[in-house]
Amino acid sequence: MRKLVFTIIIIIVILFLYYLYVVGSPYSKVSEVEEFIVHPGWGSMKIAEQLEKQGFIKSNQVFVLYVWKNGISSKLMSGEYDLAKNLSIKEVAQVLSGGLVKDKERAITIIEGWDTRDIAYYFEQEGVYNADDLYKLVGEPGQTYEVGEDVGLYDFSEHYDFLFDKPKDQGLEGYLFPDTYRIYHDAELITVVKKMLDNFEQKLTTEMKEQIKINNVNIHDTLTLASIIEKEVATDEDRKLVASVFYKRLNNDMPLQADSTINFFTQTGKTRSSIEETKIDNPYNTYKYIGLPPGPICNPSLSSIMAAIYPDKNSYYYFLTEEDGTVHYASNLEGHAANRAKYLD
Repeated sequence: MRKLVFTIIIIIVILFLYYLYVVGSPYSKVSEVEEFIVHPGWGSMKIAEQLEKQGFIKSNQVFVLYVWKNGISSKLMSGEYDLAKNLSIKEVAQVLSGGLVKDKERAITIIEGWDTRDIAYYFEQEGVYNADDLYKLVGEPGQTYEVGEDVGLYDFSEHYDFLFDKPKDQGLEGYLFPDTYRIYHDAELITVVKKMLDNFEQKLTTEMKEQIKINNVNIHDTLTLASIIEKEVATDEDRKLVASVFYKRLNNDMPLQADSTINFFTQTGKTRSSIEETKIDNPYNTYKYIGLPPGPICNPSLSSIMAAIYPDKNSYYYFLTEEDGTVHYASNLEGHAANRAKYLD
């Protein structure tokens, strides 16, 4: 009898040690990661069987015993998981009961004032989309395009009324609204572009559209002006003042003389243009050509768009910006010259 009891004790000890070994040891030394799906309605036994079948655990019986013993059988959550093959049963159970499901989405952030080049570069750096694929959809900065069934850009205007004012030969520069977006890892690029356009559509209210008409301009021209404002000054107050300066210049056939438009095509990154650069023959050169350039030079913030729609009326015709962002205004050329001598020269 004693021998039988002793044998039983030995067996129990061996089983317990085996249990501890299997629970605490990884299935493999290789840290290979594979997807594991827990479907809704699966109980611990079904989950354990599938884990063993896919090579994540050594024993489905030990897994069931472990989750029962620790009171987490009912806490195993359905979803898609990325599991490594070098996890122990204990660690696998922690992942499945903690709901650490695979994130199907990622965040992308489009910064205010970025142009399409910046967005394309960002996409490539993040490894999400190819720059050329973006250009094929929305156009390259400063380029004009033919529009047709087989030639030119994708025509989004059939989906968005606010694009009716946009010249057909212009891309979507200015319309790709800066914001943070949640996208699926496998989302098509056109879906992401539509998210940006949807966001712009929501931001552009009926009241704003009515005011644009009162301003005797259209949405495209408003965005073009807003994009220049975005690059010229930084604060809400200055943006509204500068918007008024630009409107007066436009209404009086004066060149805008915005250095930001020259930098758009020279890509030198300079805040002030040289005399030689102001003479370059380019439709975006607002020193050489009177009026607005063909389209936006970046994707402006809501602040700059609001400034272009609701400018603060003033008597200024000139402004200049110091390196620290401080803006100085003048009502005439003499005052502007004095400001240049005082703050820039």
